[in-house]
Amino acid sequence: MTYLVNQPTDFVDESIDGFVAANRHLVRRVHGGVVRATRTPPGQVAVVIGGGSGHYPAFAGLVGQGLAHGAAMGNVFASPSAQQIYSVAKAAASDAGVLLSFGNYAGDVLNFGIAEERLKAEGIPCRCFAVTDDVCSGPADKTSERRGIAGDLTVFRAAVWAAERGDSLEKVYDFASHANERTRSFGVAFSGCTLPGAEEPLFTVPEGRMGVGMGIHGEQGIDEVDLPSAHELGQMLADRLIEERPASIDSANSARVGVMLNGLGAVKYEELFVLYASVANRLTDAGLTIVQPEVGELVTSFEMAGVSLTLFWLDDALEKAWTAPANTPAYHRGGVPLEGVPRDASDDIQAAEEEVPAASDLSKADAAGVLKIVEAIEAKIDEQADTLGKLDAISGDGDHGIGMQKGATAALAAARSAVDKGCGAGSVLARAGDAWANEAGGTSGALWGLGLRCVGHVLGDEQSVKAPAVAQGVSEATAALRRLGGAKIGDKTMLDALQPFTDILQSEVEAGRPLREAWDKAAKAAERAANDTADLRPRIGRAKNHSDKSIGHADPGAISFAMIVSVAATHIESFHQETP
Repeated sequence: MTYLVNQPTDFVDESIDGFVAANRHLVRRVHGGVVRATRTPPGQVAVVIGGGSGHYPAFAGLVGQGLAHGAAMGNVFASPSAQQIYSVAKAAASDAGVLLSFGNYAGDVLNFGIAEERLKAEGIPCRCFAVTDDVCSGPADKTSERRGIAGDLTVFRAAVWAAERGDSLEKVYDFASHANERTRSFGVAFSGCTLPGAEEPLFTVPEGRMGVGMGIHGEQGIDEVDLPSAHELGQMLADRLIEERPASIDSANSARVGVMLNGLGAVKYEELFVLYASVANRLTDAGLTIVQPEVGELVTSFEMAGVSLTLFWLDDALEKAWTAPANTPAYHRGGVPLEGVPRDASDDIQAAEEEVPAASDLSKADAAGVLKIVEAIEAKIDEQADTLGKLDAISGDGDHGIGMQKGATAALAAARSAVDKGCGAGSVLARAGDAWANEAGGTSGALWGLGLRCVGHVLGDEQSVKAPAVAQGVSEATAALRRLGGAKIGDKTMLDALQPFTDILQSEVEAGRPLREAWDKAAKAAERAANDTADLRPRIGRAKNHSDKSIGHADPGAISFAMIVSVAATHIESFHQETP
């Protein structure tokens, strides 16, 4: 459990405040995370990393000379929002562009992808790269489905080394990909972890047993075995990764490997050294040459008792990257003097107060209707947050209810503020979406934020809210979510309820039905479709690794979507002109 907490909702912000105060000589806080204390030199690609909080020293602790130029920091175990990533990238970027790198989780892929598109739209060159080192989260022939765990560090190191030697954005991306192809990790857990303010751990492991293949967000292992001795565990970890050596390595013999033995939060350093002695012997016996091993806490999961082993199969260039000097708050190698132009106040980008776009009286009147809908949604989500969390805990990490609650609360506050300032209906909805994404984080936060912004963009601030515009906005939102989220019908996600809702809403509106009638019919279809997801096996996201547990239980994202559109149906009449 976490002992030092004020309010759980303030934990991340207060943690960042303390981290920056303790490392002011190396980092600066910007909106959404931290950046190096010195500006990125002209012509150098900035490498911006990120993910959920709760993994220190990943990700903020890895910002500094020789490592990341910036880190976006989300809520506990939740992806940073696209706005946070965008802000950190803007603060770190030079004329050479930005590489965004992160672990391969649905929420991170989505939010970093949205930030990438936004940066490109502003003329900032940008690429995204997701790390896929966890051998237990996907088969060897489908490495793109694997998660990113402690092996994040090897890819980050490689990318920054390439950037600091002056490589172009495309070459930095290619070198990061090369490092990822040669990185493999395998983890085990002896106990679960507890989120700040929570009373129970996300999962438990029976005494005398060990979970195999656990994730760094509290995901349970894919198997459970009797707890081995340190010697036996060292052999198990090493043998599993030797079996997974990259295809480009003809033989394990004489290969050079960077080695990381990572503690997940509760395993003491002395224990790690006992384990590493066994690992080192096994690797040496297999004919491998160990290059500058790392033993310690590199990617943690609060107080989870567990360890992971990473092998980084080196060539000449990768070895130079792996052994290069670095100086960050949590990672030191060699002597790196601070170089570059010191930052001043102009570099500390903060979220500026947005101007109020011009709006017609009709749109301002309908903005009040948008607010009523958001109020109803917030009340419903607040009422059902615990139920959604329990449903998510069956095969996920149990944070869906909390995330939706935080997102809906933030959306309501933003909508009220926008109405008070005289925004039109489209801007009210768009600002509610931005706030939802920013506070909720993770996959659901990104999806709802993107969806609401898409609908708001189509509605605009000039015309009254009419059925064709609403149907078009929902259709465009669905298309964007499919494109950026990567889900398909039958994957057991929110899309399984969203797509039938969209299809029926569009067909009913095209048939001339009033908005309230069309929406109500579509909402009922979404509810049926959401319930039908109980029969599906999840094919993407964290739940796919525990698909058997999910059978018989509906997808929480689909259920929450159906819940929201159903409660919204009761307030559609709030608009002044709902007919086509």
